[in-house]
Amino acid sequence: MDLYRGTPMTRQPLPSRTLLSGPDRAPARAMLRAVGLTDEDFEKPLIGVANTWTETTPCNAHLREVAAWVKEGIREAGGTPLEFNTTVISDGITMGTEGMKASLVSRELVADSIELTARGYMFDGLVALSGCDKTIPATVMALARLDRPGLMLYGGSILPGRYAGRDVTIQDVFEAVGARAAGRMSDDELHALECAACPGAGACGGQFTANTMATAFEAMGISPLGSGTVPALAEEKAEIARACGRLVVALVEQDLRPSRIITRPALENAIATVMASGGSTNAVLHLLAVAREAGVPLDIDDFDRVSRETPLLADLKPGGRYVARDLHEAGGLGVLLQRLLAAGRLHGDALTVTGRTIAEEAAAARETPGQRVIRPLDVPLKPSGGLAILHGNLSPEGCVLKLVGHERTYHRGPARVFDREEDAFAAVQAGRIVAGDVVVIRYEGPRGGPGMREMLGVTAALNGAGLGETVALLTDGRFSGATHGLMAAHVAPEAAVGGPIAAVREGDTIVIDLANRRLDVELDDAELAARLREWTPPAPRYTRGVFAKYAQTVGSAAKGAVT
Repeated sequence: MDLYRGTPMTRQPLPSRTLLSGPDRAPARAMLRAVGLTDEDFEKPLIGVANTWTETTPCNAHLREVAAWVKEGIREAGGTPLEFNTTVISDGITMGTEGMKASLVSRELVADSIELTARGYMFDGLVALSGCDKTIPATVMALARLDRPGLMLYGGSILPGRYAGRDVTIQDVFEAVGARAAGRMSDDELHALECAACPGAGACGGQFTANTMATAFEAMGISPLGSGTVPALAEEKAEIARACGRLVVALVEQDLRPSRIITRPALENAIATVMASGGSTNAVLHLLAVAREAGVPLDIDDFDRVSRETPLLADLKPGGRYVARDLHEAGGLGVLLQRLLAAGRLHGDALTVTGRTIAEEAAAARETPGQRVIRPLDVPLKPSGGLAILHGNLSPEGCVLKLVGHERTYHRGPARVFDREEDAFAAVQAGRIVAGDVVVIRYEGPRGGPGMREMLGVTAALNGAGLGETVALLTDGRFSGATHGLMAAHVAPEAAVGGPIAAVREGDTIVIDLANRRLDVELDDAELAARLREWTPPAPRYTRGVFAKYAQTVGSAAKGAVT
C-alpha cells in the first residue's frame, strides 16, 4: 500500500490558509484549539474526513474505526485531519416501507452536507468514507462538485452468513419471505435464516448496489484499486485506510483534483465494469448523477452501447454464485479489469488517484490459481453485459432492465396494475399474481413516490413464490441490486408527471422485447394519447418537509434523478 503515496510536487496555495492564517483568524484558531489542534497542526494541510458512520445499519457501523485509521495516515503524511459525519438511510432495513422513500433522497443530502462542510471549513483535501448504497455515489458527487484533491474509500462488504450448509446473503432472506408465503418454508426456517444471514459489519455481500458502485468507482479511479473489495472486517482494512490517509496528503501536494480523474473515458470504464460484473440497475442513476456533477456529457443510452460491447465475466450474486469476498480472494477487481483491458473494453490511459493509469494499476493484480469467480474472455457467462436500456411507447425516455439471472428475452402478457408497492406485495403474498402476468407498479418514481423506492420486497417475493421465470415486472421506481428476473425499472417519464405508464389499465397487453430493446403496451397512439388527456395528476403525498421539497425539485430518472 506504499504505492498510494504518489509523487509530491510543489505545494499549491491552500484554501485553509484563509481560514487559519494571520492575526485576524485568532478567534477561529482559538475555537479549534478546543478540539485539540495546535500551532503545528495549523501549519499543515487541513484534510476533511467525511464519515458516514451510523449504528442503524451494518454497512456503516464499523466506519468510526476506519476513520481513525485514515486519520492516522493523514497525520503520518503531515496533514491535519478533521472528521465530520452525514446521514445514512439503509435500503435493506427500510425496504417495503414508507421509510424507503428516504433512501434516494438521502443521496442528495449526503452530497450536500459534505459539500457544505468542506466549503465552510475550506478543507484542502478530503477523504470520503462510504458504506450503504446511497452514501457511495453521494460521496463521489460531493468530490466532483468540490473539485478539491480527494478520494472515496468504501468500507467493504459483509461476510456471507451460513445456513443449511451454504453461504447466504440478505437476498436469501428477502426471497425466503416469498417462499414462506407460498408454503415452501416454515416460520422456524425463516427465523433461522434471518438470524444467520448477516454475521457482522459491512455492506450487502453480493454484487448488489453497494458493491456495484464501489467497484465502479475503483474502475473510474476515484478510489484506489484494491481498496474496496477487501471485506469490512478483514485485517488488511486498517493499513488500506492508513494508506488512503497518506495518499490524500500527496494529492494535495500534487494538486491532483477529481476533474482530472472523473472524465468521459473514466465514466465509460465504470460502466464497463458494471456490465462485466452483472451489477445493479442503480448504477445507471448514480453514474448519470456523478457525470452531471462533474460536468461530463453522459446519456442513458451510453449504458446500452457499452453493455452490448462488454462481456459478462463475473459470476456474482444475485444472478450468479459468488459474493464480494470471493471476488477479493480470486485476485480482486484488478483481475476483471485485466480481462477488460485485454478485450479492448477499457480506456487504459485513464488517470487514477494514485497518479498512475488504470492499466498500470490493474497490471499489479495477481489472479488466484483455479479461481472460478471471473471467467476467461473466451468463455464469458454472456457475450454482452448485464444491463439493457429499453425505449418504447411506455418508456419514451428509457428504462433499465437487468439481463443477469434469467434467460428470457421476450415476454407478452396482461398488465396487473398497482399504484403502490405495498399493494403489489400484498397481491403476490395472497397468490393473486399468476404465470404470464406483467406486474406494473407506478407512482413510485422520483417525484411520485417521492423518492423512487426499490421494489426488492416484491421482486424477491415473486422469486420466492416460484414465479421469477414466468412473470415480468415494470415500475417507475427502482430495483435493489439484489433483484433478478425480467424486471424493468426507472420507466421514464414517470406516472406522476403524466408518463405513459400512467395510462396503463388492468388487462392491457404489455410486451418486453429485449432483442429490439422495446417496452410497449399494445395500444395505438390515438388510444394512448386519449387516455393521457383524461389523466389527472394525483395529489402530492407530502406537502411539507424534506419529501415535499425533493418532489418539487427532482428531475427524471433518465437523467439521474438529481435535484
